[in-house]
This record gives sequence, structure tokens and C-alpha cells, in this order.
Amino acid sequence: MNALEAYIDPGSLPATEAGRLAQLLKLGDAERLDDVALARRVRAGLPTSSVSALEKILGVRLTAGRLASEATLRRHRRRRTPLSRSHSERAYELGRVVDAVACAFRGDVTRIEAFLTRPHPLLDGESPLDMATSCSAGADSVLNLVRRAEAGVAV
Repeated sequence: MNALEAYIDPGSLPATEAGRLAQLLKLGDAERLDDVALARRVRAGLPTSSVSALEKILGVRLTAGRLASEATLRRHRRRRTPLSRSHSERAYELGRVVDAVACAFRGDVTRIEAFLTRPHPLLDGESPLDMATSCSAGADSVLNLVRRAEAGVAV
């Protein structure tokens, strides 16, 4: 089962955003992980399995090179070391966007991929995926767009 399919039934998901992100990023203890614990995990460095989880959800085609170079990922996997803080933050920010979009589209993989990859006029023609992986402010822009759409504001 694709991790996004869990969003079809929101009742099966962890109740908090931190819990959902922990589940998406394969961090374990999703139900018990709170915002502070998640922040500490990101600061200390996420495991490479978090990038692998996002690759499995979105496909390598959409994630390749966006979070870390292949050489960097290979090096961390070989040494079994966590990602750097900056690479961890990229994975975290993309995870936040995937979580919000998956909630909005109730796990519909086709609609999620279409939204993430299609250029959007409110993002100056950039795709939400490109914007979200450009920097944390870009991820915030996409999250604001999704929240506005959920609130019924024309987007």
C-alpha cells in the first residue's frame, strides 16, 4: 500500500501533523512524536530512509536531486550516517507539503501528482514541487496555497 493511500481514511492517520510527518518520513513512533521531538530529529539529521520514503511516495523521477545529490545519499547510506541538517530540512519541508496535499486530495495519488507537477499561476508559473523544494519559504508558499484552497478561497 502506498503511504498516500492512508489519507483516504483520515481516521487511520496519526492525529497530529508531527505524527503524520513521522509516518510519511518513516521515523517510527508516529503516534508519540510531538512537534518538539520532530524538530530535534530534523536538527540531529534524518535517516536516509526518510528520503527513500519520499522517493517511494512521489517516485524517483520527481525527487531525484531535489533533496540531496545521489552521491550524497549514497555516501550517507554506505556510512549509515544521518543526513545533514540542511538536507534533513529539505526532506522535512517536502514532507510537510506532501502531507498537506495528501490531506486535501484524500490520498488520490493521480490528483496529488498532478497538483505538485503542474505550473500554478499563484506561484508565478512554478510547479508546487519546484517551489516547495527551492527553500523553506517556497514550501510555506505552497502550504498557504493549499490552506487557501481548503478554506474555499479561489486559487
